[in-house]
Amino acid sequence: MSLSVALLTANSGLQAAQASLNAISDNIANVNTPGYVRKVVNQQQLVVDGAGQGVQITGIRRITDGYLQSASLTATSEASRWDAYSTYLDNAQGLFGDPSSGGVDFFFNRPDQIYASFASAADDPSSSLLRAQAISDMQEFVGEADRINTQITQLGDTVDSQIADVVRQANDLISQIDKLNVDITRAKLVNADASGSENIQQSLVTQLSAIMSVKVSAREQGGVTVRSAEGISLAGNGAATLTYNRTDSTRGYITATGAGVSSLPQPITINSGQVRGLLDLRDNTLPGLSDQLGEFVGRMTDQLNAASNASTAFPAPTTLTGRNTGLDLPTAIGNFTGRTTVAITNAAGVVQRRVAIDFDAGTMSVDGGAASAFTPASFLASLNTGLGALGAASFANGKLSLAATGTNGVAIDEGTSMKAGRAFSHFFGLNDVVRTTSFSNYDTGLVGGDASGFTPGGQITLRLAQSDGKPIREVTVTMPAAGNMTALLATLNNNASGVGLYGQFSLDAQGALSFTGSPSDTTLAVVTDNTQRGVGGSSLSQLFGLGVGVRSARAGDFSVDQTIASDPTKLPLGKLDLTVAAGTPAINAGDGRGALALSQAGTSASLFQAAGSLGQVRMTVSNYAAQFSGGIGRDASTAESKKSSAAAVKTEADTRLQSVEGVNLDEELVRLTTYQQAYAASARMIQASKDLFDVLLGII
Repeated sequence: MSLSVALLTANSGLQAAQASLNAISDNIANVNTPGYVRKVVNQQQLVVDGAGQGVQITGIRRITDGYLQSASLTATSEASRWDAYSTYLDNAQGLFGDPSSGGVDFFFNRPDQIYASFASAADDPSSSLLRAQAISDMQEFVGEADRINTQITQLGDTVDSQIADVVRQANDLISQIDKLNVDITRAKLVNADASGSENIQQSLVTQLSAIMSVKVSAREQGGVTVRSAEGISLAGNGAATLTYNRTDSTRGYITATGAGVSSLPQPITINSGQVRGLLDLRDNTLPGLSDQLGEFVGRMTDQLNAASNASTAFPAPTTLTGRNTGLDLPTAIGNFTGRTTVAITNAAGVVQRRVAIDFDAGTMSVDGGAASAFTPASFLASLNTGLGALGAASFANGKLSLAATGTNGVAIDEGTSMKAGRAFSHFFGLNDVVRTTSFSNYDTGLVGGDASGFTPGGQITLRLAQSDGKPIREVTVTMPAAGNMTALLATLNNNASGVGLYGQFSLDAQGALSFTGSPSDTTLAVVTDNTQRGVGGSSLSQLFGLGVGVRSARAGDFSVDQTIASDPTKLPLGKLDLTVAAGTPAINAGDGRGALALSQAGTSASLFQAAGSLGQVRMTVSNYAAQFSGGIGRDASTAESKKSSAAAVKTEADTRLQSVEGVNLDEELVRLTTYQQAYAASARMIQASKDLFDVLLGII
């Protein structure tokens, strides 16, 4: 070996040792820097013509573990998802009050307070104070329901805004990750130290994984490629732009638009991360709470109304005006069974006229006289004939009204009448104590043979989506020419122009319309609806409660009947007794049987439609309240448990990753000593070469 080769060999060793010492110095200096990954210098033997001529530096690399990095990113996504979900769900649970308080501070205790007030009124029906207390308790109940529902809606708006914010953050992170690829690639090409840029990039990827689930892979030329769960490129070959797509009535989803000018937005799957948790809240949990709250309040008040419609005030009210059934009168009267009686009473409660209606036979009888036939189409005319000069019946905008003339009043004996689980007066809401401005009960009583009533040509646009919100298809269904409900169902379920390829609409025994997806996780939302049942009537989605917007708003639409609220004497605490002798009052001031029925309303079983976390069930209002409140607590507890578990998994994954990527001072000290000695050896070799050169020069 020549002296020049020896000198070059020693110099290469000196430079390699110096580079390694610099790397070790950086490692030690950043031992406590979050996100720092230790680095080492890659060296290899330099061979020329088969002979070793020292060492060369092939690059500086970070000590990483792809598996542990992937595990850490996954754990970060899950922890972030359940942290966001649990926090907001805990806030939603708090809206219902403290269950340990044992009083009306807990929303689900309020119905029992109402029943207790009516029980007290039953003992002393003449007490205006007890009447006023019962009315006040009902007002506070529906008022609290409105407050809770409003705050759930506001919570949903907050979540919606936060989703938009974090998607903007994700776009910024994706852009930065993609730009760093250029710096890293440039450094790799010249064997420069790219670890600083790589550390920053890894930190950005970790932040992105907290927002949404991503797949990360290393690029051959340096840097990383970031893709969505299904493989759509987000960064690595240009930065994609994410967009949050949503409306008030449809599920939200995220699309990615590639860097190319001609790229089209593509819906992407987000399995975890903060966005997934927030989307689950916005599209499932919070609307489900509102829907279930509406179902609970609707059925609870419906049972109160069932008792009040079977009762009457003393003296009987001059006018009874029902709720909007959403139906025309012939359709509303159709399919009624059993018997009911409409009575006109004077101020003393004595019956002046009695019209007995037999729906099974299709006849009416006045004051026990001969029966005359009627049909659903002639019902109103027949009833007016029966009432004669003492009263009148009218029907407009879906509402039936009965009025007495002069100082007389109207009272109804429900008898055995029944349709869709409700008696005659109850079905029309003639004597409701709690009113609603919307359709709170979607048991229409319609059957397949009933006229659908929707104006032909009206259209409803439905969006079918996967459970995570990714759209499948939008379908616009046109109302068919005048036909029955069977024809309407066939139109909705048509494979070509309806939803038949993705599920089926069906009508149950109570006349409630529901959609079942195929596969089961297919969801349906109403985008637009300009259908109309008759002139100025309800739309298809309003009548049947289709879509999250309609169902989640109903909990705030209840109020105590204004006439009763302003005059407690109008509270129906008595009963019409048609068994008394002629000339004897059929209604009495001291009768508390109606109040007793109202106090026992919570013990009557109701059919609750599927809402929120509960499917269709038949149970009492009190039992449903327990199931509802327990479900909220259980879901909040489960979310908190998943949050804790995910956080623990993240901690473990990060710890294991840190054990590989982090700086160990003991190891660095050993390496520092090794390269110091290598540096000294190379320096000694250079000195020896110099000494030999000096000797040779001296000889010459």
